Amino acid sequence: MKLDSSIAAVITGGASGLGAATARALAAHGAKVAIFDLDAARGEALALELGGVFCQVDVRSEAEVDSAFARARAAHGQERILVNCAGTSSAAKTAGRDKTSGQVTHFPLDAFDRVIQVNLVGAFRCIAKSAAGMLSLAPMADGERGVVVNTASVAAQDGQVGQAAYAASKAAIVGMTLPVARDLMNEGIRVNTIMPGLFDTPLLNGLPEHVHAALSASVPFPKRLGAPPEYAALVELMITNRYFNGESVRLDGAIRLAAR
Repeated sequence: MKLDSSIAAVITGGASGLGAATARALAAHGAKVAIFDLDAARGEALALELGGVFCQVDVRSEAEVDSAFARARAAHGQERILVNCAGTSSAAKTAGRDKTSGQVTHFPLDAFDRVIQVNLVGAFRCIAKSAAGMLSLAPMADGERGVVVNTASVAAQDGQVGQAAYAASKAAIVGMTLPVARDLMNEGIRVNTIMPGLFDTPLLNGLPEHVHAALSASVPFPKRLGAPPEYAALVELMITNRYFNGESVRLDGAIRLAAR
């Protein structure tokens, strides 16, 4: 798909980090960008910068997702691109003992459910609703109607201690990529997934400097955290290369996460 001013795009989690870098990259090609996020301050500022539209939305809510798509489409028309970057995390061991009291604890099930609802169900909700909208579009070159790019994580394959919920949600994104691509193959909608490694996002920016340095040094090469524009560049490739379909690709500097 050629990126230009005729193309509308929706980026979930688009107010910061990987999503914001993607929004900037697509807008730089002229695409009309809609940012879905909970962070209204950042989302509205970025939408203003890019000449796009911001929609405050919790991807766990079907009503909010429907409302956001309606607003984005009223502003820009039916999107041909969906990039899913919205996500959350929660860390706890499946079961263990408190180091101080010795009391047995387990992963809070409400926290586990929240991670699955945001990272997996929320992503699928947006895919299903965006793809349904794409069916109304006239096909382009090679019969293409749209492109979906999902964000998983290297934790889908290398989940660490305490990451049962996060790794499960991201592994599920990888697991559904090919079936969803096959579901949509006769409609001209391609579906791919990126599995980022350690990226320099607001989440990691909040860590102490020595922890940041240690994480950077753990990457085989280049020995640094990934830059969000490098993620956005792979999104662009997945959009513009029409033979890229049904794939889940690591973007990680060759890192393989240790157990902890």
